[in-house]
Amino acid sequence: MERMTLWARPTGMTISCRIRGLAAAGLLCAGLAGCGTAVASVAPATTTSHGSGAGAPLAAAATQVGCASVDQATSVTVTRAAMVTEAVHAGKVKVTQRSATKVRALFRDFCAALAHAGRPVPADLCAFRLGNSYTGTFYDGQQVLATFGYSLRGCPRLSLTVSGHTRATILLGPTAAAAPHLEADLAAVLGVPVSRV
Repeated sequence: MERMTLWARPTGMTISCRIRGLAAAGLLCAGLAGCGTAVASVAPATTTSHGSGAGAPLAAAATQVGCASVDQATSVTVTRAAMVTEAVHAGKVKVTQRSATKVRALFRDFCAALAHAGRPVPADLCAFRLGNSYTGTFYDGQQVLATFGYSLRGCPRLSLTVSGHTRATILLGPTAAAAPHLEADLAAVLGVPVSRV
């Protein structure tokens, strides 16, 4: 009798190298960590100055990154990689949103979902859904607070990287319920209807 692995890679899925790397590392961490609120303090680190000069006061002023810095976020840059090209908006789309209210709502959604990260879902349950994937970066002025990956291909996946540490989850069940407005808030950041996310 052959042993069957739950982590077989679905052949129909195409995920960019960046998302794949973030998701693989993060799913392992999420699977081992289980559900919890540890993401609220994922790698909060004091920033270090890269020398004296104009950048030093900015780095010294912001002492937190990641989910602890949601209320510091002033902008987000989001890049969409479309699985199926649209007639008018084909290929990649890059948007920078500077409305702090919209930026913080999306950042808060990501943190809420990751705070309820559950066990990984077998990949074969997610192999037949098409969708877009997104990568982006949250900023406080010029300072990077966190980078993220959000894919709607297969099961919806979310990863957040802070100071080199990645946390990831699949957005199903309680994890998805913890951030019920995630797609609407992403649509607001992108300036498109929810149906286009």
